[in-house]
Amino acid sequence: MGRTSYVVVSVFHPRRVVPTGVTRECVGVAMSGLSVMRPAGESGRLARRLAAGDRVAFEQLYQRHGATTFAYLRSQLRNRPAAEDVQQQVWLEVWERRSSFDPTRASFLTWVMLIARSRAIDDQRRRQPELRDPQRDLDQLDEAEESDTDRMLERWRIADALQRLPHQEAELLRLRFHSELSQTEIAEQTGIPLGTVKMRMVDGLLRLRGLLADEDEG
Repeated sequence: MGRTSYVVVSVFHPRRVVPTGVTRECVGVAMSGLSVMRPAGESGRLARRLAAGDRVAFEQLYQRHGATTFAYLRSQLRNRPAAEDVQQQVWLEVWERRSSFDPTRASFLTWVMLIARSRAIDDQRRRQPELRDPQRDLDQLDEAEESDTDRMLERWRIADALQRLPHQEAELLRLRFHSELSQTEIAEQTGIPLGTVKMRMVDGLLRLRGLLADEDEG
């Protein structure tokens, strides 16, 4: 692959760069686009186009999953400028390694989240103070990270899917599972009738299950 040129554009920071061909218009709608219901297996189809060097597919994958990787990086790094820098690294790496994505081994979201996890760890290691026994502490860190990987991937896979549910359903599911409120407590807190809460949650769970299944198949 030849030398990559860049243009200045990003949904998260006005001075970030992405590969040439990614338009301001396309990246600029990334956040709003995440709330739209998508066809089954779309990420898988886009990833196959990306592997062939399709820049439009790259733009659309960023629209679909960029907010999720950024939210994950902010939660791990607890520093917005650092998260913006690492977000840029992650998506440039997605572009540069596009031909290595193997849909038979993992979904696109799992692949990109593993890249995000690795770059977040690299950033944390660069920023941490000097250790008394660096190798021992890093070995212990690696063991802890390995045991948490599956849990992290599942959590952010669900978070990504929730962003593509209708807003009223997604908010109720977040209150139920993230805030651990009962349906009665949700009704009291939101002012929504209990019967409506139950109906929306059932509809939301069905949509969520479908989105997760489609991501696995894509």
